[in-house]
Amino acid sequence: MATDALPVFETSASPHYVVGVQILTIGRPSLAVIVILALIALFIGLRLYSVLGERTGHEQQPILKPADPEAMVEPRMSQPSLVPTSTTDAGDMAYLPTAGPGVRALLAADPSFDVAHFLEGAKAAYRLILEAYWKGDLSEVRSHVDDNVFETFSSSVDQRSKDGLVLDNRLVTIEQVLISEASLERNLATVTVRFEADIAAVTRNKDGEVVAGSLSDAVQTRDLWTFRRDISSRDPNWVLIETDEEE
Repeated sequence: MATDALPVFETSASPHYVVGVQILTIGRPSLAVIVILALIALFIGLRLYSVLGERTGHEQQPILKPADPEAMVEPRMSQPSLVPTSTTDAGDMAYLPTAGPGVRALLAADPSFDVAHFLEGAKAAYRLILEAYWKGDLSEVRSHVDDNVFETFSSSVDQRSKDGLVLDNRLVTIEQVLISEASLERNLATVTVRFEADIAAVTRNKDGEVVAGSLSDAVQTRDLWTFRRDISSRDPNWVLIETDEEE
């Protein structure tokens, strides 16, 4: 009887051992998968925190509503002006950059020279000389022009008188006056002034009839007048030595 019981014990024990081994083998892969998934989740979480938890400087700033009493607007710094500084001393009168060296040389040699004052005088001389020439009476401007200019004006006035013509011109306005050229040779200062003016020009015959031009239609002119003065002289007057038209 004892001999028969031992085989039964061995036979029944063997299947249980095999089953236990199978359960242990299946359980180990499941635990490994869980551990791996947990590590992956931890890794992803750390990466998200490292990215989202830092300020990169590109974050959108909150927009403050104008009605928000706590909203403060910082004052803007004024930007430097891009408009070039003018060389003018009065109104729109000035000198061209190309005339700058000559003007500075004149200022250094004659500290009493003033650009604005000179141009105001040039404007007055321009009007005075033109009106005298148009009227045909040059006596009042004789001291303001040199001999060559006076002879040229006188010849033109005489020829106009012979032709029986009368100029009825009017200087409407002087829009701009500036120094276009300046030079100094020893004590002789030479300054060329550019005049931009509107002139209504009418020519009448001896009977007063209009033969050319119109008083209602002003013509824009650009004249170049050159003045000269000896800065060593006490005479402050400048003399007109040349007249020309700008091309």
